[in-house]
Amino acid sequence: MDPQLDHRIVMCNGRSEQTDGEYVLYWMAFNRRPENNFSLQIAVDKAIALNKPLLILETLWLDYPNASARFHKFVLDGMKDNERAFRKSSVTYIGYVERDVALRERLLQKLASNACLVVTDAFPCEHMETLIKELNRLTSVSILAVDSNGILPVMVPEKAFTTAYSFRRYLQKNLHEHLLCFPRITPCSGQVLPKAPDVSSLGLTAWGCVDGNSSIISANLKSLPINHAVPPATLSGGRRAGLEILKEFVSFKLRNYASQRNSIDECSASGLSPYLHFGHISSHDIFTAVMQKVGWTPACLHHDNVSGKRLGWWGLDEDVESFLDQLITWREIGFNAAYKLNNFDKYESLPVWAKTTLADHELDLRTHLYQIHELENAETHDEIWNAAQRQLVKEGRMHNYLRMLWGKKVLEWSRSSQEALERLIYLNNKYALDGNNPNSYSGIFWCFGRYDRAWGPERPIFGKVRYMTSKNTARKLRLAEYLSRYQRREPLEV
Repeated sequence: MDPQLDHRIVMCNGRSEQTDGEYVLYWMAFNRRPENNFSLQIAVDKAIALNKPLLILETLWLDYPNASARFHKFVLDGMKDNERAFRKSSVTYIGYVERDVALRERLLQKLASNACLVVTDAFPCEHMETLIKELNRLTSVSILAVDSNGILPVMVPEKAFTTAYSFRRYLQKNLHEHLLCFPRITPCSGQVLPKAPDVSSLGLTAWGCVDGNSSIISANLKSLPINHAVPPATLSGGRRAGLEILKEFVSFKLRNYASQRNSIDECSASGLSPYLHFGHISSHDIFTAVMQKVGWTPACLHHDNVSGKRLGWWGLDEDVESFLDQLITWREIGFNAAYKLNNFDKYESLPVWAKTTLADHELDLRTHLYQIHELENAETHDEIWNAAQRQLVKEGRMHNYLRMLWGKKVLEWSRSSQEALERLIYLNNKYALDGNNPNSYSGIFWCFGRYDRAWGPERPIFGKVRYMTSKNTARKLRLAEYLSRYQRREPLEV
């Protein structure tokens, strides 16, 4: 394997590969795609080196955080895409849709115990860490977790960065070497591996784990014990849908990204965050598509421009550099925090200055105080906020600029900043298709001062934390059509 990949591999135990195992097992948990996937690439390379078949197990558990019909449907769309893609290769793919948590231990133990080793996805969240610990308990084979989350391996930085400026400056010094080490686009293509076992021969069908060769198509979403009060969004999941949106963005929206990203009626935002969150596409997919469009090569980099500024280092126009700053700087600083800070999703992780100024204003008069059910049902006095909340509940997404205002207003309408943070995390993770992600946590915590600086003048409730108002938002943005689209027509009933 390429030595540069060492930065992406976590050895989850000190066990050796079992050369007498029947296959290499890739447990696809977060990087849910057949292309541009370091985890899959390493699993393929291990299978080739050991001259063993490759078995891919993609799992959709019942008990992931905020499990709902919305998130299940999005993942299922991707599993169907993956099943079609892997059918053309020499690997065996199992798309396992869990119906009974009690069978999980038997499934993992059965498949892992017969493997030479297990390769899985490294993702900085408590749920994945718990699952890997469970697998370690159940098997005696080597387990490798592979980071395929971003352009910069999360293990490379030695610290958690506190500002986008400092992280950007670090990237300008260190990212270039990682731009030369991208995953193979199609790691399974052209590979000749020993024939993998049929699903029916693995002894899983008798347990009710899978139906024949697949549990995907037959999965009855309505029968699963998940939250059906959060229904599927209209946005389709899966790699094919994600690549179509990427193609549209690169072809039509990228050219106006800097000027229209925050526009309401002509918004040039990419819309790719749900596909990144569920692993249907990767940062490498997006980076490659953008750079091919503009004819960029690493020779364009301005190595002497290590300023930490948003523009200038890539040697491209403002639209492209602004987008790359979102894709790499702002997205990956969230993964940096999630990997380096045990409490990245807790109030205590906020900067000292932010916690101090919010505490100083904890007892300030709140003109409006809302209960969580009033917020969830978009029953406030602020129609801009209500419209944004309705979009979130109905579609699983929210306009980028309004998402910042949405967070700031909850801080203003809660009894304390701690309560406000808890509410935002609850609403975001329950409804947003990109919720439960380090990047979305960055957006929420930014509302409380993370990655920001102290601002003046000092204001009630906010103190020195950046202040936003619906009145200013209405002046900046043309909101009439948006408000009409998401106006209250009937109760949300959530």
